[in-house]
Amino acid sequence: MAIYKVEICGVNTTHLPLLNNEEKDALFQRIKQGDSTAREQYIKGNLRLVLSVIQRFAGNGENIDDLFQIGCIGLIKAIDNFDISLQVKFSTYAVPMIIGEVRRYLRDNNSIRVSRSLRDTAYKAIYAREQLMKKQDREPTICEIADEVGISKEDIVFALDAIQSPISLYDPVYSDGGDTLYVMDQISDKKNKEDNWIREISLNEALQRLPERERHIINMRFYEGKTQMEVAKEIHISQAQVSRLEKNALKTMRGYLA
Repeated sequence: MAIYKVEICGVNTTHLPLLNNEEKDALFQRIKQGDSTAREQYIKGNLRLVLSVIQRFAGNGENIDDLFQIGCIGLIKAIDNFDISLQVKFSTYAVPMIIGEVRRYLRDNNSIRVSRSLRDTAYKAIYAREQLMKKQDREPTICEIADEVGISKEDIVFALDAIQSPISLYDPVYSDGGDTLYVMDQISDKKNKEDNWIREISLNEALQRLPERERHIINMRFYEGKTQMEVAKEIHISQAQVSRLEKNALKTMRGYLA
């Protein structure tokens, strides 16, 4: 897949820097003081986060370089608007911003094509609605519109829905003093919560901070489902050593995720 290529927009993805929490805090203090060099460092230090986000859209057939550039715009917006006093991880704040930017791009560049017959039905329904409103001085029902144009109410509803402009979950619906309310805030999705996905990204970040051997052990134990004995046999150490390394790795990851 193109998502794993080394060069994206001229950036060598195998050598992207990774900032620890202390470095992030120090850079943000400099950013708030107007330090453009610190801002550039912070952007580069979070490009892995952009790569993690755009993987979600890899199946859309979009050019990965374009998605990466759009994701970087979302990252920059997140950096410019992040409030360190909120006591939340930057990734928790930035991920929805990056997703929103990518979704807006996909929405604006992938218009939904509606058939001529559906458009004709919709326009007939709109015209009939206007005429009925003039006659009755009230909003007509779907059944009344359907009777007027001689088309079933189900087809009327389907046609009217088809010509509506799609709305992004990240479109703002209200803003007061900088606290923006988005469409997604009004919708509950129990099957695919963004919070779960954000936690998965944070988990991947924590995993990347482990030494190579400990990361390999965690992958085999919790992603491949191998026993400690199987891991020990594969990497040629004792089961006791595997157990110790595993515990240390999990402690390190918990410390990052805390």
